Amino acid sequence: MRVMLATDAWAPQVNGVVRCLEATISELSGRGAEVDVVSPDQFRTLPMPSYPEIRLAMVSRRTLAEKLKAGRYDAVHVATEGPVGWAVRGVCQKLGLSFTTSYHTRFPEYVRARVPVPERWSYALLKRFHGAGAAMMVATPTMMQELAAIGFRRLAMWTFGVDTELFNPHHAPVLDLPRPIFITVARLAVEKNLDAFLDLELPGSKVVVGDGPIRAELEARYPGVHFTGFKAGAELAALYASADVFVFPSLTDTFGLVLLEAAACGLPIAAYPVQGPKDVIGDHPVGVLSHDLRAAALEALAITRETCRTFALRHSWAVATDQFLAGLVRADGKPGPLAPMPG
Repeated sequence: MRVMLATDAWAPQVNGVVRCLEATISELSGRGAEVDVVSPDQFRTLPMPSYPEIRLAMVSRRTLAEKLKAGRYDAVHVATEGPVGWAVRGVCQKLGLSFTTSYHTRFPEYVRARVPVPERWSYALLKRFHGAGAAMMVATPTMMQELAAIGFRRLAMWTFGVDTELFNPHHAPVLDLPRPIFITVARLAVEKNLDAFLDLELPGSKVVVGDGPIRAELEARYPGVHFTGFKAGAELAALYASADVFVFPSLTDTFGLVLLEAAACGLPIAAYPVQGPKDVIGDHPVGVLSHDLRAAALEALAITRETCRTFALRHSWAVATDQFLAGLVRADGKPGPLAPMPG
């Protein structure tokens, strides 16, 4: 099977979308699929206004058309709604190719946090974008219900998984700080609502892992907080395993892959009862969801690491990739499933 995957989120960006795509591609490759990624690094780019770490691609549609004609792809998936996504969407329409899309980020809320653009305008644009696809994949049942209620159609489930071999509770401690240690892992940007965590009166220590456009501002405002900068792989897993509670203050994440990573390292979770945490954690006894984030963080201290680890072991990338494959459609538009792949 040959799959074209178009994405504006790609290395050197570091976020949940990139990690999800990398893990899915690895799983597909292990099953014998050939995945051809179309990403910003293949084109000239410009920095995104207000967020220069993200590069916006100046996509050549002629190059894309030649690639799609020559590639003989069994399926085409557009993972993001940026310049790469719009370009591949447009070329597929011109060539009469069917494709699927996915919704990973609440762009209307993120845009509104930066500029006074009504959310309904952004959602109208997203409906136009995703409406051209044969299916739109979303990460959680709550997100599916919300999008269906405002007019999105042809929705399919594609959830996230976690690498439980990398993220485990057995890493050597790397944090020598007063306990309990409350940690969060996030892109340091306004939409992550980090002040809600950093303003809490909590015993012990607070740790923030990540980088982003507001890091310098946060470090200046919260001198008592330990900022580690960006960490990945075994370094990140060791930080999770060294803490006592993972605090997730975001109100806008569509999933929150870090929730599964934390749980896999045996770390109980404190979060708001919003879409994302409600779907990932639900009524499982691995975290506390409350509008009082301080109370949730303190109550989460009583949750055992074994409970969290057992929960995470049920969320593999193999299962998530099965969902992705089930949501794909034939690029040629003909009826019938794609060729089956081993699980």
